Amino acid sequence: MASSSSAASAAPAAPSAPAALAAAQTPRPHRLRFAAARTIGALMLREMSTRYGRTPGGYLWAVLEPMAAILFLSIGFSLVIRSPSLGTSFLLFYATGYLIFSLYQSISGATSRAIGYSKPLLKFPAVTWLDAVLARFLLNSLTGILITLLLIGGVLTVIDSRAVLDLPVAVLAMVLAMALGLGVGIMNCVLMGLYPLWDVAWSIITRPLFLASGVLYIYEDLPPLAQDILWYNPLLHLSGLMRTGFYPTYTAAYVSITYVLAVSLFLLALGLVLMGRYHRDILNR
Repeated sequence: MASSSSAASAAPAAPSAPAALAAAQTPRPHRLRFAAARTIGALMLREMSTRYGRTPGGYLWAVLEPMAAILFLSIGFSLVIRSPSLGTSFLLFYATGYLIFSLYQSISGATSRAIGYSKPLLKFPAVTWLDAVLARFLLNSLTGILITLLLIGGVLTVIDSRAVLDLPVAVLAMVLAMALGLGVGIMNCVLMGLYPLWDVAWSIITRPLFLASGVLYIYEDLPPLAQDILWYNPLLHLSGLMRTGFYPTYTAAYVSITYVLAVSLFLLALGLVLMGRYHRDILNR
């Protein structure tokens, strides 16, 4: 009798029914990751259908718009200037500057409006603000990379250039442009959500950005005073870095990868902290 009681006391106590049910319903980490990936994919498909599926041509317009801009720049400046600042092809010179700027601009603009765009869906517990931001970032990054590859490849084919492409440098410039676009975009997402007038203010502040980012010229063409001021524009570093990947004789000694990366990571970290703190206030506005 004593042995049976001791054996019963040594046996582990069975978990209660509520505890067992709670343990069974607790989502596992891999299930959470799969659910987040599925949500992000669904948001990307939703935006693809709304942005490109309702207009004739769809994705074709995403390629035609930057191609037309590059052609107009090339034709316009070829009538005024005999040769570009680098090489002999206006098409290649402006494509290497415009496409890296366009990649940053599309990512930062789309990311900054991610919460407003997906606000009705964020009422569902399965969709988070981070899902909305990542969906727009990934979609615009993939679209920008595809457009860059198509147009750069087309330009190199048309001009029959013997340019020695340094692919790792060009890829690095595009990755940094994506990081900078994400950092600026998520900071603006917070500011636009808390202060709606910031959207108008930012559009006014950045209106001269196209002229100040080295799309139409190289850093060395600027006077010393302009160089000292515009050096702090990260996009000027990105355009210079991109062109070093296509012009072997161009060194772009002013380019600082560390500076661009530091600015991008600082804005990204600050934006994530602020969004984590104020995303409920933004959604309730």
